[in-house]
Amino acid sequence: MHGEYKTPGGKLVVVDFEVDAVDGSLDNVMVSGDFFLYPEESLDAIASSLNGLPVDTDEGTIARTVAAALPEGTEMLGFSPEAIEIAVRRGLEQG
Repeated sequence: MHGEYKTPGGKLVVVDFEVDAVDGSLDNVMVSGDFFLYPEESLDAIASSLNGLPVDTDEGTIARTVAAALPEGTEMLGFSPEAIEIAVRRGLEQG
């Protein structure tokens, strides 16, 4: 599945993932886009935090999960945990 969201500042957030057929959770999540993230390794923490989340996770939980997984000192420029949630939800809607 593939979801995109263009933030109000113009940065693109893309989330690609699969849905596990057995338990209905997000799997093989990849996050990309034209935003800036420091340190870059934080991207792995974001993707890992989304893997295993049920597709019927309530609104706001995806963003809170991403925010909680960010290593201390992470700087997100041009996007936010909420932008990631919107991209995931769009991917699920199109799926």
